[in-house]
Amino acid sequence: MNDAGRRARWVLGFAWLLLPVHIAVAQQREFVTSERLTLGTERLRSASVRVGDIDGDGDLDIVSASGRHWPQQNQLFVNQGRAKFSILRPLGTDQRTSYACEFADFDGDGDLDIATGNDMAPGEIFLNDGGGHFTLHGEYGDVTSLRSLLAIDLDVDGDVDLIATCRGRPNHIYLNDGQANFESGSTFGKNTDSTIDVAAGDINGDGHLDLVLANRDRQPNEVLLGDGELRFTRSMPFGSGEDHSRSVAIADLNADGNLDWGIANIGSKNQIFLGDGSGGVMRVVEFGSSDSQSYTLAIADMNQDDMADLVVGNLNQPNAVFLRTDNGLNFQEVSFGKASATYGLDVGDLDGDGDADIVVANSDDLNRIFLNRVNRQ
Repeated sequence: MNDAGRRARWVLGFAWLLLPVHIAVAQQREFVTSERLTLGTERLRSASVRVGDIDGDGDLDIVSASGRHWPQQNQLFVNQGRAKFSILRPLGTDQRTSYACEFADFDGDGDLDIATGNDMAPGEIFLNDGGGHFTLHGEYGDVTSLRSLLAIDLDVDGDVDLIATCRGRPNHIYLNDGQANFESGSTFGKNTDSTIDVAAGDINGDGHLDLVLANRDRQPNEVLLGDGELRFTRSMPFGSGEDHSRSVAIADLNADGNLDWGIANIGSKNQIFLGDGSGGVMRVVEFGSSDSQSYTLAIADMNQDDMADLVVGNLNQPNAVFLRTDNGLNFQEVSFGKASATYGLDVGDLDGDGDADIVVANSDDLNRIFLNRVNRQ
């Protein structure tokens, strides 16, 4: 994800201005696609997509991870400006069972590299030559049921590490040696957790990163409080206790100085948990339908009113943007796209017009871009 969206998985701050709110209400948003706004022409089993400037030309490019349980080719899409993705490059020579991809500067040379995470196959690190061409640097990790990656400097040593969730198996931390080589660190959560996604942020205000886990298979979701020594042993469960959750994103949604988090659920409404500043939950706000089939979620300002909105990708239901309508937590739902199987999404200004667009990773369908437009009707 880029600054507008993905990094909401761990920290976002917002100024809360009243005047732009009234402007945003008057300007209805729509998110439009076309046959020219697909990522290639293949219907892959894609699970993850990220945006970032890989070639230093000032516009945002895209990487997609595909396969899930069946080996397929991961791909790069190079933006020629104004969301014209006219160049497609394969990422690597192997086809793998990829569930996740992340952009980050893993070797500290100032450009974006790529980590991929695979189901029952080692992950891979690809280094950027600065011009958007990638070379396989090496493999990392265990052969496990990886479902998501988060790139973040977890040990605060100045380089970017990786956190991997592994459904039904131990979740892993992989520490970067500063040269894009990753060693297995500690595990977190229970060894049998069905963790699908993780976000990181200082939930209890002690200066250390904590982890928020989205679990499925009727397991409780959890906040794991960190001690600054890569130990996440203090658990603060939240949710129903029998959750089917697939995605989590973090931001201070009610502007009280404490981090909150959004959860995408299967078979129930999606939820916002307002943090109390100590790791617990002060209040729960539900949004979406009672039979939501939500697989992915991002937090970003989608209508330039300086308030955090929520973008949700669904299975066999239209995707939706939930726009904040006031300084509280009331939403206007704006659906986009046809019902598909959206496993992942990211947001960023793909066409350079100043607002955040959406790219979705679909399984057994075309991956698509949705441009953010003001509906003047």
